Amino acid sequence: MAGMQPSDYNVPKEVEDAGFQIDADELGSIVESHDLKKVKFHGGVDGIANKLATSSTDGLSTDNETALTRRQELFGVNKFQESEARSYWLFVWEALQDMTLMILGACAFVSLIVGIAMEGWPVGAHDGLGIVASILLVVFVTATSDYRQSLQFRDLDKEKKKISIQVTRNGYRQKMSIYDLVPGDIVHLAIGDQVPADGLFLSGFSVLIDESSLTGESEPVMVNAQNPFLLSGTKVQDGSCKMLVTTVGMRTQWGKLIATLSEGGDDETPLQVKLNGVATIIGKIGLFFAVVTFAVLLQKMFGRKLQEGSHWSWSGEEAREILEYFAIAVTIVVVAVPEGLPLAVTLSLAFAMKKMMNDKALVRHLAACETMGSATTICSDKTGTLTTNRMTVVKTCFCMNVKDVSKPGDASALCSEMPNSVLKTLLQSIFNNTSGEVVATKGKKREMLGTPTETAILEFGLALGGDFQAERQAGKLVKIEPFNSTKKLMGVVLELPEGGLRAHTKGASEIILAACDKVINSNGDVVSLDETLRNNLNATIDQFATEALRTLCLAYMDLENGFSPDDAIPLSGYTCIGIVGIKDPVRPGVRESVALCHSAGVTVRMVTGDNINTAKAIARECGILTDDGIAIEGPVFREMSQEEMIKVIPKIQVMARSSPLDKHTLVKQLRTTFNEVVAVTGDGTNDAPALHEADIGLAMGIAGTEVAKESADVIILDDNFSTIVTVAKWGRSVYINIQKFVQFQLTVNIVALVVNFASACVTGSAPLTAVQLLWVNMIMDTLGALALATEPPNDELMKRAPVGRKGNFISNIMWRNILGQSLYQFLIIWFLQVYGKTIFRLDGPDANLTLNTVIFNSFVFCQLFNEVNSREMEKVEVWEGILDNYVFVTVVGVTLFFQIIIIEYLGTFANTIPLSFGQWFVSVFFGFLGMPIAVALKKVEL
Repeated sequence: MAGMQPSDYNVPKEVEDAGFQIDADELGSIVESHDLKKVKFHGGVDGIANKLATSSTDGLSTDNETALTRRQELFGVNKFQESEARSYWLFVWEALQDMTLMILGACAFVSLIVGIAMEGWPVGAHDGLGIVASILLVVFVTATSDYRQSLQFRDLDKEKKKISIQVTRNGYRQKMSIYDLVPGDIVHLAIGDQVPADGLFLSGFSVLIDESSLTGESEPVMVNAQNPFLLSGTKVQDGSCKMLVTTVGMRTQWGKLIATLSEGGDDETPLQVKLNGVATIIGKIGLFFAVVTFAVLLQKMFGRKLQEGSHWSWSGEEAREILEYFAIAVTIVVVAVPEGLPLAVTLSLAFAMKKMMNDKALVRHLAACETMGSATTICSDKTGTLTTNRMTVVKTCFCMNVKDVSKPGDASALCSEMPNSVLKTLLQSIFNNTSGEVVATKGKKREMLGTPTETAILEFGLALGGDFQAERQAGKLVKIEPFNSTKKLMGVVLELPEGGLRAHTKGASEIILAACDKVINSNGDVVSLDETLRNNLNATIDQFATEALRTLCLAYMDLENGFSPDDAIPLSGYTCIGIVGIKDPVRPGVRESVALCHSAGVTVRMVTGDNINTAKAIARECGILTDDGIAIEGPVFREMSQEEMIKVIPKIQVMARSSPLDKHTLVKQLRTTFNEVVAVTGDGTNDAPALHEADIGLAMGIAGTEVAKESADVIILDDNFSTIVTVAKWGRSVYINIQKFVQFQLTVNIVALVVNFASACVTGSAPLTAVQLLWVNMIMDTLGALALATEPPNDELMKRAPVGRKGNFISNIMWRNILGQSLYQFLIIWFLQVYGKTIFRLDGPDANLTLNTVIFNSFVFCQLFNEVNSREMEKVEVWEGILDNYVFVTVVGVTLFFQIIIIEYLGTFANTIPLSFGQWFVSVFFGFLGMPIAVALKKVEL
């Protein structure tokens, strides 16, 4: 690069014709190779901005749509290449890979060959085609279910990637989707933001970038004019800056990395893993029963042939009989393997995720859905979660005088009472020591940008008659130290218009006041801050705090000995300008939501950086702080020994002035020492450790930084505590729904296994054929999962204690219901086998077929009614709200419809025969009889 001349770089003609003096490849190589020489060659960052036909102050002009489109064509769009959606037929192919279905397919093929050879077409093909039709039904229903879920998860994945960023375009600052960025855009970055594209540093202070996601290096990188390179996908760890976008989308380093990776799905949730284990054990039991059943049926057949003396001669019909025995054995395995268990979890989670999205909660990790249902403790932030995050300055203390400024015109009155010198210093502090900004929007209206606290103070400054732009242009910022949740303050150093340097600081009132040794008195003079004046100011802070106001102290210091930008801003020696009290009302419905948590056995704790008196006042208003609870300050908590913590933690309801480390310690202690399942809210970058440590991390969608969102399991899109309670309710719903399905499925598993096994041992034949068992499997697995795993939550869920970390998934009442219903269904089938022919007066060639059809029909109706029973595991009112769940009603209706079709019209394939009205009535009656038995099982303790 040494000695590089302008002639060494030629601008492609199509780029030049479009009005640009640099192309995408050159821009990409500059950032990718961190080439400062190339940056200088192109005239520095401002020179590159000019070559991209943009302004480093006003940004791009997008008045000409054609020019913007041409820019996108030449430099690309800020979107990453997504993996293609898997087609429906791929899911069908995967469903066909099931080993037991493949074995059944082989049985069907052999049955077809033998049947057609023996009886010709089409009569000999009926048994084989029946099995084939059943297999195809199972495959297509499974594939459809999986395909719909994959589409759902894909939509949710798109929601996760929606990120907005502050951009200057057309001379004003605005919020934009990162997908709309193009090279030449001017982006504003602050702590916790994700860098949305590759670019170059324009201006800023103390910028530290975490590049670990891209490079693996844990040490943050300092970005400044000497190292101006910013890479897509990295995170702003500290500071703030303006960035010129140079490379977007698949041309960025992040885009190239993504291109080499294939997107993986969510890991299995803990419950899926647990149920997969249960399914494997039950499958092995089923395999044992299948082998024994097949052996018993063969033994009975051989015994019969030995008695007849025909054991040396075998007919094709007998070969088909052996094949049918084998198909029954394989089908027992199919029925026994409860593949519906993991399916029910996935269905329930997918259903819950979609509904939670409507309820303003975006689930990032599947496991969070089920874990939230077990939560025993919620550690919540105050600002923006329990409160509205719409802040206004309502009280002030300047020149040692307390004033109410809540009404329009109060600020003007205050302005007229304040000495000019004090007002000038106050406005200088408000408009320079801020991370917010007053900007002109498209309609030339004024808009405040920044955190709610910053915008409240800026609004107050404007009400005092201040001019943000004029104040910013009057002085020059030498250094900025952004707000830090550990220090709880922010500061700037300003070069004054008249010469000299001044430091301004603001933050937590008691911390700033402790850094002050002087104050502005009632005459507007700077005096020493003696004990009396200090006590007076502390009393004012406490008074504001007890009125549930958030207090901030503003102070300044003239730096008479000079200052270097490399130095830290001083932490003492300040003059107190005054104190502001900011009102942030409690959100409507929070008190009720907290009460709902308490009734559900969930403890709510407030963890906040605010003053302890403010925190206590808000906590009482929300119903969090009770008479038997305590409020503690972070500094006190962190100095405690392990033994002291163990004594005090169960009583802590409020932790004020907490640092991120205090929050992390509290969460860790609750999880490890007290075995609690902990949900934690967070919005700042420094909350990431606590969000990681918690069982469920809940990030705020509006106030939360991208770092916090990435560390969280669930994003609360409206930042509302009531939404967190809704998430807990959905979590419980998922857990309960899966329990309902497990109860239903295990009942069918046990009955299907025992009936075929016992019948094979006693009579030498199985009452349920392969096709019938496959239909039962369909009802039990896919349709059962659809019906029971999609029950919406109700308020009753929040009236029971949480499951916690060690709760048994299959409860005692579930075992009672499973074993009781299994015994009842087995007795019904045994009764029909023994007395059925007598009751229905069956004789003739179709007697056995008719009896087996009645047994099959009765068994299916026992499912159907048990499905209704399983809607409630403890309550008797199982019909309540049944019509509200259209999925359940549809599944039951479809099952009933196809059962009638199978019995009445598909006898050739399903080994059934049309039944009389009396036989249908008995089948339905035996099924319905399970309802009062279920009531008895729920009411009687065994």
